[in-house]
Amino acid sequence: MGTYGNDTNNDEPGRGGWVALAFCVLSVVALSLPDGVHRRLASFTRATVLRPFVMTQEGLVRLRVHGVEAEALQQQLDSLASVLSDRTTLREENARLRRLLDLSTRLSADWVAANVIRPGIPGSESMFLLDAGSRRGVMTSSPVITGRGLLGVVRESSPRNSIGIDWTHPQFRASAMTPDGSVYGFVQAVPGPFREADRLLLDGIPFHQALAPGTVLVTSALSGVYPRGIPVGSVIEEAESRAGWRRSYWLRPFVSPGEATHVLVLLPSSAEFDDATEVWARGGPREAAPLPPVRESDGGHQQRDSVEGPGR
Repeated sequence: MGTYGNDTNNDEPGRGGWVALAFCVLSVVALSLPDGVHRRLASFTRATVLRPFVMTQEGLVRLRVHGVEAEALQQQLDSLASVLSDRTTLREENARLRRLLDLSTRLSADWVAANVIRPGIPGSESMFLLDAGSRRGVMTSSPVITGRGLLGVVRESSPRNSIGIDWTHPQFRASAMTPDGSVYGFVQAVPGPFREADRLLLDGIPFHQALAPGTVLVTSALSGVYPRGIPVGSVIEEAESRAGWRRSYWLRPFVSPGEATHVLVLLPSSAEFDDATEVWARGGPREAAPLPPVRESDGGHQQRDSVEGPGR
């Protein structure tokens, strides 16, 4: 049987040793060269052997710089978008305040300016708080209006603040009519599948009286709560006919509750103020709040069932 030798017993230096020795000799020679030759040799080495490594380092530096610049540009873009968003919000709020101020100059009734505060808790989506109460004359059943029309009514009043409901509340009711007083009915809230789909239903219209799409409805003062002539909404289309003796219509409200931040509250001391028709008539055309298109139902019965019940 053959024997095996151990390579570690070999005393001859290996190839790695010779390479290391060669590099040591070259290093000593390079250090002993004059400065001019030393610089030329270093430049030659960088341009040949070390060139791939230098190019890689330069690429990494450029990528790092571009990354920092991109991050700075993104921050500037975010800041610019935030400024533009704030300006858009301020522009819209200024427009609402101008409409409200213009309305207050035309309104001969006693009123109180108030800010709307949304509670933001489940079950209170159709309710709001006002930073004005009985100390300023705000009482229960005081109408709450904006520059576009009717928002809702005060339900509870305390010395410093009040609680109101807007037109999306299931218990909201208001008598309504056409501006010329030829057609009368009453409006009530109809909840939709989501908050933005809530809408108003005009009911109790005699069958022989038909309303065309776009017809404006205002409060009629028959309920004794709202003065005559406050804009409520415009007709979208007919909802259904009941047993061939009365009609109902879907309305597009003029006021979007989510956009109402500043309002006017009409005070009970304005009992003599029972007609607001000319107030909005002098204010120019109104814009309806944007709402989703009315969803057709199978025969209309399911929608009518949702209207009959007072709750959501």
